[in-house]
This record gives sequence, C-alpha cells and structure tokens, in this order.
Amino acid sequence: MIPTTHVDDATMARLTAGMLLEIGAVHFNATEPFTLASGLPSPTYIDCRKLISYPRIRATLMDFLTAKVLRDAGFEAFTNIAGGETAGIPFAALVAERMGLPMTYVRKKPKGYGRNARIEGVMGDSDRVLLVEDLTTDGGSKLSFVDAIRATGAACAHTAVIFYYGIFPETTKTLGDHGVALHHLCTWRDVLAEARRREAFDAATLTDVEAFLDDPRAWQAARG
Repeated sequence: MIPTTHVDDATMARLTAGMLLEIGAVHFNATEPFTLASGLPSPTYIDCRKLISYPRIRATLMDFLTAKVLRDAGFEAFTNIAGGETAGIPFAALVAERMGLPMTYVRKKPKGYGRNARIEGVMGDSDRVLLVEDLTTDGGSKLSFVDAIRATGAACAHTAVIFYYGIFPETTKTLGDHGVALHHLCTWRDVLAEARRREAFDAATLTDVEAFLDDPRAWQAARG
C-alpha cells in the first residue's frame, strides 16, 4: 500500500525524534565527544542503522518518509529509488516497495572488477531518481552518489533522509547548487526538544548539546 496522507511535518518530526530516542539511536556525551567523519569532535551521535531491527518503528518511519516525499516532490515525480551504499540500501528498498517503483543502489566507488559498476540494478537514461539515505550532515557525501546516478543519463534532483543534522547552514546551499532538494523527517533540534520533554539525559548534558547546536564550529574549535 502506498501511503499518501499523513500527519503534519511538525508531528512527524516529534514522533521520529521520539522513536530514535526510544531505541537508543541517540547518543549525547559532552565529556568524551564523538569523532565525526570529518575528524572534528561532536557531543552528538546518531545511529539510524539500528532502525532496521525495529519493524514497527521502521514501518512507521518509512510511511512518513514516503508520504512526505510524495507530498513535497509530487506523486508522479519518480520512476526509480536509489539507495546509497551502505546505510541507504535498506531504506531505499522499503521506500521503493511503498511507492511501487524499481530499486537500485549506488556504490561509493567502482567495485574494481567485472563491470566496474557504481550502479547496481536497472537504471535508464529516462529515469527520474530519488536518492534515499539514512542521514545527512553537510550534504557533501550525497554529491558523489548524485553524480554517479546522473552519469547513467538519469535525472536526480531529490534526496530523502530520515535524519538531517540541521546545524550547518551550508548544507542546503551545497545541495541546491548541485540541483538537489533535501527532504527529511527530523533534525538535532527536534531530538533535543524531545529529549528534554522525556528527561532522557541530564540537564548539564542537554545544555552542552544545545551550545554545540547553536554554534558547532565554535564548540569544535574550543575543543581543538
């Protein structure tokens, strides 16, 4: 069944944040910060991969994401759903099933043998592709996937994620300059608000996390 209607965006964001907290996908630690892929420190870390192990939550979030994309991008906007290797693959499969569309996936780099392909599955030059991932930080990693899709002749003007950091102002510009619109369910602000409501972490930790969200570059610079 294709979900075509759902609650408003604010309610989706609150419920999504709550589900991520419920399964322990959210980690806050200002005393011993996590290291991001960029090498910079962060008091926040999120593990969206855990969602695949929770069927009820997984199904609800995929209904949310499908309905949101259809509502915002158009009900006939896509002919192919692509997942980014590796975290995006299961979510792309679930969205493709809901939309009744073919599913493909994009490798981070050519596999180095055989066809040396980056696209697995069937994608044609007339396809309009939705790139599905688990999350995005500054949007940079999405560009390589989008370029690989476009190299087939297909169009890719949209990417959908469960979680968007929402704290780096250059993200939407980076994607927008590349002709890509971002669709997401919730951000760190939504998670922080829900964590406060549930008293999921101590007050000092939540205060430090808020300081990071207010000015992540300054917070990181202060910690080397």
